[in-house]
Amino acid sequence: MDFEIKVLLITFFISVVCGLITIPILKKLKVGQIERDDGPASHLKKQGTPTMGGIIMIITSIIVVTFTYIFLTMTGNEVVGKKLLPLLLITIGFGMIGFVDDFKKLVLKNTDGLKPKFKMLGLLIIAVVYVLFLVYGLQIGTDTYIPIIKTYIEIPVYLYIPLAIIVLIATTNAVNLTDGIDGLSSSISAIIITCLTVIGINNQIYEVSIFGSIIIGAVLGFLMFNLHPAKVFMGDTGSLMLGGVISGIALYLKMPLLLLIIALIPVLETLSVIIQVSYYKKTGNRIFKMAPLHHHFELSGWKENKVVVIFSVITLIMCFIGLKII
Repeated sequence: MDFEIKVLLITFFISVVCGLITIPILKKLKVGQIERDDGPASHLKKQGTPTMGGIIMIITSIIVVTFTYIFLTMTGNEVVGKKLLPLLLITIGFGMIGFVDDFKKLVLKNTDGLKPKFKMLGLLIIAVVYVLFLVYGLQIGTDTYIPIIKTYIEIPVYLYIPLAIIVLIATTNAVNLTDGIDGLSSSISAIIITCLTVIGINNQIYEVSIFGSIIIGAVLGFLMFNLHPAKVFMGDTGSLMLGGVISGIALYLKMPLLLLIIALIPVLETLSVIIQVSYYKKTGNRIFKMAPLHHHFELSGWKENKVVVIFSVITLIMCFIGLKII
C-alpha cells in the first residue's frame, strides 16, 4: 500500500509538470476545441481551448510505468513488472486511436478526422489482441465474477472472447460520450479507477494496484488543468485511453459486470444517446433536450460544476455499493 501511494504521488507530480510543458505546445500548434453550433450556448466561449490533452496522461503513464518496471525488476519483482506491460499497451493503443483522430481533425484540419469504420477497426484490433493475450498469454481463465451473488461462473472461451471484446469497445465509447464538460470524464474516471484499484489491493493483485495508482496520479494531475474553466481538454486521445484503462482493468480482475454498477454514469450517458436517436428516428421528437445526458441537464439550467459534482457523487456512491457487493 505504501508503494502504491508513493507511485501515485510521483505520477501526479510528473503529470502536472508534463501538463505545464505540453499545454503551451498545444496552444502553439493551435489545436483548439471546435464547439457545435447546436450545443449549449455557454460552450461557445470554449472555442479554441487546447484539446488533445490526453497525451499528457499517456506520456506520464509511459514514463512512470517504464521506471516502475525497471525498479521492480531490480528489486526481484520482475513477474509483477512484466504484468504491467499488457495494461500499459491497451492504454497506449486505445489512446493512440484517439490521438490519430484528434491529430487529423485539429492539426491536419481534416474535419472528418479518422473515419468511423477505421476508428472502430483500430479499437477492435487492439481489443482482440488484449483479450487473446489475457486468455492465451497470461492464461487468466474465462471465469467471471458475478456481483451480488458473489460467485464466479466459467464462460466457454468461444463466448468469453467476443463478450470481452464488446466490454472493451462499449466501455471505451461510453467514457468517450461522457467527455463534454470541464472535468466530467476525468473526475468520473478517476473515481472508477480508484474503485478498481482498491479491489486490486484487497485481492493482492499487485500489477493492478500499482498500475491503477499510476493512472489515478496521471488523471488527477491532468485534472488540475481540466477543471472548470478548463485550460485543456482531453479529446478522444484521453477519453479512449481512459475507457481502455477502465475496461482493461475490469477484465483483468475478472469483474467486467461490475462496470454496470460503478460506471453507471457512462452507462446512462450511452443509453441517453441510444434512446434519443431511436426515438427521434421513430417519432421526429426528442426525449432529452440534448444528448448525451450531461447536456440535457446543462440545457435544463444546471451549471457545469453542478453537473460534475452531482455525477461524481453518484459515481462515488455506486463505487461504494460496488465494493460492498463483491
